[in-house]
Amino acid sequence: MVRARLQDVADRAGVSLATASRVLNGSARQPGAALVTKVRAAAADLGYVVNAQAQALARSRTGLLGLVVQDISDPYFSSIAAGAQAAAREHGRMVLLASTDRQPDVERDAVAAFAAHRVDAIVVAGTRWSVEEDAPVAAELEAFRASGGRAVVVGQPLGAAEVVRPPNVAGAAALARALTGQGHRRFVLLGAPGRVVTARERSGAFADAVRATGGEVVEVVEQEFSRDGGYAAGDRIAEITAAARGEAPCVFAASDVMAIGLIARLRELDVSVPGDVAVAGFDDIPTLRDHVPAVSTVRIPLQDLGRLAVAAAVADDDEVGDAVEVGYEVVLRDSTAR
Repeated sequence: MVRARLQDVADRAGVSLATASRVLNGSARQPGAALVTKVRAAAADLGYVVNAQAQALARSRTGLLGLVVQDISDPYFSSIAAGAQAAAREHGRMVLLASTDRQPDVERDAVAAFAAHRVDAIVVAGTRWSVEEDAPVAAELEAFRASGGRAVVVGQPLGAAEVVRPPNVAGAAALARALTGQGHRRFVLLGAPGRVVTARERSGAFADAVRATGGEVVEVVEQEFSRDGGYAAGDRIAEITAAARGEAPCVFAASDVMAIGLIARLRELDVSVPGDVAVAGFDDIPTLRDHVPAVSTVRIPLQDLGRLAVAAAVADDDEVGDAVEVGYEVVLRDSTAR
């Protein structure tokens, strides 16, 4: 069966092609109610399917938002994506998703692809890298903004995009004070290479607060900022624990997924948490609900990060607003019990 064309609808309704286009593609310039009814009835009779690209041109927007995350398999990012999708539906928009496997060049390519597909706004969620690595994606976002799009980042500032910031510094410092309040004094930082800004912010703030409260950071262990990175750190953490001679250290992992990977490896090595070593994380990802032992962490409203980013992306105001930072809550659980 041959698909009906817009010209077929116009002929059936007895109107011009331009009039049929204005009615069916959502133009602000609509004809009278009688003609609108005739065109829509003709389209229904013919089974006409609206051309999304033509509709976008008529409305000056596509109704699409591009969301770029660094690892959709990570519960941190999947929670942000869930919040973004929920908020987009409330605003009558659809979300297109790209996951970059934590590769800055793939992140740049994703932004460029979304811009080429004429999305209304682009949200980039994830830690920032070095200035040199961030420069290409920042340039793509700036070009997108210059063409009339909206750009929002969840994380640290990136070019002139609007920012929704996780409470990395305040949350990590509060967790350190809570753990020293429990009686922990010797800490190991499980972070990532210095180019990973989120891990650097969290680890730095945690270390500063530990020292300010009379505690000591005995070692810093750097691994990939992921579950596998935490797992890979397990052997070194076990060595540190064995050398502690009964004074169990407390490990602060810069993310919950790192903490989960670490605990998995320690279990294989027969190192008890919290008996031999205490472990705390950051984010309070949904998977922690089923984890044993229950992991101490900093709870941040992950879905709200996605919701706030979409709210900024669809706002009518064209000016870039102040950075938005969400709240947090320190949650002490079995993994750091004394």
